[in-house]
Amino acid sequence: MSIQDKPTSFDIAALAGVSQPTVSRALRGDRTVSEATRKRIEAIARQLNSTVDKNASNLRRGQSNTLALLFFEDPTPDDSLINPFFLSMLGSITRTCALRGYDLLTSFQQLSNDWHVDYEDSRKADGIILLGYGDYEDYRARLDQLEAQGTHFVRWGSVQPERPGATIGCDNFRGGYDAGSHLIALRRRRIAFLGQASSHYPEFEDRYRGLVEAMRTAGIEADPRLQVDAITTEASGFEAAEQLIARGVRFDAIFAASDLIAMGAMRALEGHGLDVPADISVVGFDDLPAASLAHPPLTTIAQDYRRAGEFLVDTLLARIRGEPTDIAILPPRLVVRASTAPLPARVRTAKKG
Repeated sequence: MSIQDKPTSFDIAALAGVSQPTVSRALRGDRTVSEATRKRIEAIARQLNSTVDKNASNLRRGQSNTLALLFFEDPTPDDSLINPFFLSMLGSITRTCALRGYDLLTSFQQLSNDWHVDYEDSRKADGIILLGYGDYEDYRARLDQLEAQGTHFVRWGSVQPERPGATIGCDNFRGGYDAGSHLIALRRRRIAFLGQASSHYPEFEDRYRGLVEAMRTAGIEADPRLQVDAITTEASGFEAAEQLIARGVRFDAIFAASDLIAMGAMRALEGHGLDVPADISVVGFDDLPAASLAHPPLTTIAQDYRRAGEFLVDTLLARIRGEPTDIAILPPRLVVRASTAPLPARVRTAKKG
C-alpha cells in the first residue's frame, strides 16, 4: 500500500486476520459479524487511515517526522565505540523525541563531505543531532559546511557564540572551578590536571581554565608541569597518570577531564602504592554510572544528561520550524564521594611530622 493511497479492505483483512468479505460486512454494520471482530476491524481501519493521513501530510510539507542522531566513534574497550556519557544521554533524547511525535534514527557520523545527503536532503530526517567530535580543530570545517548547506543541526559541546550551528553544553568552566575549589577546601595545593587543555578539545580546555581560576582565587599558582594530555578513555587516563608520576613533580590531587580518565588514573596510582584519597585526592567529570562503583567511589562533576537530551531535541525542532534559538548552558553539580574524603586530623598530623 502506498502512503498516498487510502487502505483497502484487503489491507485491513490482512492485518485483522479475516477475509475481505468479512471486512466489507463489518464496515457496513452487518450483524452476521460478531461485535468483537467488528470492533477489531474498525480499530484497524481507523489506525490505517490516521497513519496514511499523517504521512501524506508530512510528504506535502517535505518532512519525515524523523530526527537523526549521529555519534562520533570514540575508542572504547568494547565494540560500542560510543562514549558512555552519550549512552546516558540517549535515553533522554529518545523519550523527548517520542513525546514530541518524532521518530529517532541513530547512526555513526561518517566523516565524509556529504552527511546531509544521507539524512536531511534525502528526507530520511528533518534535522541532525551530533554527539562527539574528536579533535575540534579538524571537525570545525565539517560544521561550517553543514551550516553553509542550510542543514538543520544541533550538537553537544563547548558553547561559544562564534561556533557554527546551535550548541547545547555544560558550563565546563564552572565545573572546573567547583572541582578546584573542592580540592582546595581539602587543603590540596598541588593539583594536577589530566586531559587536553587546548582549542583542539575546547570542553577540556574550559575545565582546565576553571581549575586554574579556582587556584588563582585561593592564591595558588598552577604548575604547568602538572598538566598531562589525555583523551576520554581509561587507558589514556592510566598512561597520563604514569607520565605524571614519571615527571617526579610533587602533586597531592588530580582533577581529570572525564570520569574515564579519572578511573584509569586511579589504577595507575594504586600500582605505585599511592592511596586514594589518603595520598592523592581524585575528581572526575561526567558522573557516569560507573563512577559510583569505582574503588574508591569517584567524586565527580555531574552533567545533567536528562535535561541535555531535552534541550538538544527541542532546540533542533525550533530550528526546523525556523524559530530563533538561544544558547543553552546547563549548570554542573559537584557529587562528593570517597575519592576525596577528608583525612582524619591524626593522619594529617602524622604526615606533617
